[in-house]
Amino acid sequence: MNFDEIIERRNTHSSKWDRMETIYGVSPKDGLSMWVADMDFRSPQVVQDAVQKMVDHGVYGYYGDFGDYKPSIQWWMKTRHNWEIETDWVFSTHGLVNGTALCVQTWTDPGDAVILFTPVYYVFAQVIKDAGREVHECPLVNNDGRYEMDLEAAAASLTGKEKMVVLCSPHNPGGRVWAQEELRAIADFCVEHDLILVSDEIHHDLVYSGHKHIPMPLATPDIADRLVMMTAPSKTFNIAGAHNGNVIISDPKLHAEFKATSMGLRISPNAFGVAMETAAYSTEGAIWLDALMDYLTGNKAIFEDGVNSIPGLSAMPLEATYLEWVDFSDTGMAQSEFIRRVQEDARIAPQHGGPFGTGGEDFLRFNIGMPRARIVEAVERLQNAFADLQ
Repeated sequence: MNFDEIIERRNTHSSKWDRMETIYGVSPKDGLSMWVADMDFRSPQVVQDAVQKMVDHGVYGYYGDFGDYKPSIQWWMKTRHNWEIETDWVFSTHGLVNGTALCVQTWTDPGDAVILFTPVYYVFAQVIKDAGREVHECPLVNNDGRYEMDLEAAAASLTGKEKMVVLCSPHNPGGRVWAQEELRAIADFCVEHDLILVSDEIHHDLVYSGHKHIPMPLATPDIADRLVMMTAPSKTFNIAGAHNGNVIISDPKLHAEFKATSMGLRISPNAFGVAMETAAYSTEGAIWLDALMDYLTGNKAIFEDGVNSIPGLSAMPLEATYLEWVDFSDTGMAQSEFIRRVQEDARIAPQHGGPFGTGGEDFLRFNIGMPRARIVEAVERLQNAFADLQ
């Protein structure tokens, strides 16, 4: 595994690289793409071998045998997260955006509200609104560069229309790993206000040394009757294009309700996604992941040290994910100006913070899942773009 290798992704139908000029005005000829949450690394060899085996076979018919697939998920959750699941709890979805949409469809009606702790992954809000539901924002508190939940304020803001909470754990874009007491508090909040809790834990494998992710069922085993778990191999192993996600539900009633929605829409997995996930959730995949986290730790240090050396800029210290959340508020600049400097002067395409919801307006999100040389280059470009602040 060579994470330093520069792999050409331009003109490969890459959303991250081939759409950045259209969306951000940053040319791929000399720009750095740091917006979409996929990495510029090859997936583990064990995944590539699984795909190659299918290609060599040459017949791409309907997939009908989950004998290895669901046990691999079971093995991974037990081995990596000490979370014991049953294989018949697992539903396969076309990624977790699809999983979120299915949850909204199952447990809410048009006109109902879904709670998001913002700023948070912006597609959640899009899914909720597109389904004819309302987004109820409960802003996170930025406590000296670290997000915390204010559940008292959240409770006071409720209108009675709320039916569900979608929690991002670990948090995207802030990189927080929620502590045991925080998970307990959100569980109690959901019980008190009779809310379904959908815990999106897609970044659960990407946790840095010194922090520990706790799966919600381990933190709060008493709320199974209102808990829906979502996990996926996509961020972990850089296979987002396979669109394979896991919705894991232990409660029989919730399980039956979700199954009815899934069957009604005839949701079925992609054969390549099943093969890739099965291969990734293995000893070989675990070895690759450990090496990836060592590499990302180095990228994180370089990026955070470099950005924090620029007066007025502050990167939230990552506890998990490869997505750096940078605060530009202390520059005193209008949003349009710091965005212009990043995109036009530094020639970097970041994810804009505004769509993440209340609290994201003064932030940009940068993806550090790329070869180290590009991280060094990005830091240098940002320092030059804001050199007048030095």
